[in-house]
Amino acid sequence: MIVIIDYGMGNLNSIKNILKKIGVSALITSNHAEIRSASKLILPGVGAFDNGMKNLKDMGIIEALNEAVLIHRTPILGICLGMQLMTRSSEEGILPGLGWIDGKTVRFNRHDYPDLRVPNIGWNVLDINRQNPLFQGIDGSSRFYFVHSYHVCCNDSNDVVATTPYGIKFTSAFAKENIIGVQFHPEKSLRFGFRVLENFVNI
Repeated sequence: MIVIIDYGMGNLNSIKNILKKIGVSALITSNHAEIRSASKLILPGVGAFDNGMKNLKDMGIIEALNEAVLIHRTPILGICLGMQLMTRSSEEGILPGLGWIDGKTVRFNRHDYPDLRVPNIGWNVLDINRQNPLFQGIDGSSRFYFVHSYHVCCNDSNDVVATTPYGIKFTSAFAKENIIGVQFHPEKSLRFGFRVLENFVNI
């Protein structure tokens, strides 16, 4: 069973409905046992970094996630804030992240790019750095929907799967073994987002 983690920070039903359209059932839950026994996990998220980490901690979900992801090696997809929570820290807050990815989350730098609109809202492309099953059938003309003021900086370039130009080239997707994160919203990215979610299901 694919589990969409409910920690009070995401548009969970939108993701569940997209999965249903591609013929996949999913469970929205914060239940620790269901998280531990999931075949795949999705960690969505909309909102502030510290609020997300606080909710995960207060609900006791972090321990269940660490067991599933780090011990059982359950594939997990982090979306937007969910991706950022996988890093060590964020400029948006003071709480530590999950620390699964060696990197941090930083704000778009308007000092160096004064014409840059923050948050970044709208459609953009991916420059895929290396092959990953998540992006099978996706090319440079595929466009995805972004809504974010912060982005991930990976310390290990081998973790970066795709970048997107917005003032700088920021990391729009990373992958390290069973841990995958995307900054865009596949559930809002029409047929290209459908394909990404379908690819994740088939990993």
